[in-house]
Amino acid sequence: MMARLQILIAVLTLCAIIYIGNKVRKRVIELKYALVWFLVAFLLLIVDAFPQTIEKMSDFLGIVLPINMLMLFGFGFVLLILYTFTIVITNQDRRIKRLIQEVSILDYRIDELEKALKKEDIKVKKIKTKTADEGPEHKVKVKNKSENKKTMEEQS
Repeated sequence: MMARLQILIAVLTLCAIIYIGNKVRKRVIELKYALVWFLVAFLLLIVDAFPQTIEKMSDFLGIVLPINMLMLFGFGFVLLILYTFTIVITNQDRRIKRLIQEVSILDYRIDELEKALKKEDIKVKKIKTKTADEGPEHKVKVKNKSENKKTMEEQS
C-alpha cells in the first residue's frame, strides 16, 4: 500500500473516532452503540499500520485476494450491525407497548377521578400539557410551600 494512502486512511479514521467521540460526549449517540464503531476504527488503524496482517489472514483462510478478505469482513460487520439493530428495535417495541398500556391505564384512572370529583361538585383546573413534538424539553414549575398553602386555602 502506498504511504500516502496509508496516511490518508489513518487521518480519516482518527477524524471519525473524534467525530463519534464528540457525538457520544454530546449524548447524540449512546456509548454502547458507539463502541462497535470505535472497534471498527481501531481494527482499521491496525490494518492500515500493518497491511501484511490482511494478507496473512487471507492466506490462512484460503482466500486468494486480500481485498476479498476485506469484503468478507465488511459483510460480517454489516450483518453484526443489522443483528444489533434488530435486538434494539425489538426491545424498544416492547417498551413502547408497555408505555402505551401504562398511559392508557392512567388516562382511564384520571377520567374516573374527574367523574368522581364532578359528582362531588369539586372543580378541577385543567392543565395544558405539551407533547414531545411541541418543544425540546418539558419545564415544570414548582411552587414553594407558602404559595402551595395559599392555593389550597383559596380552593377550599
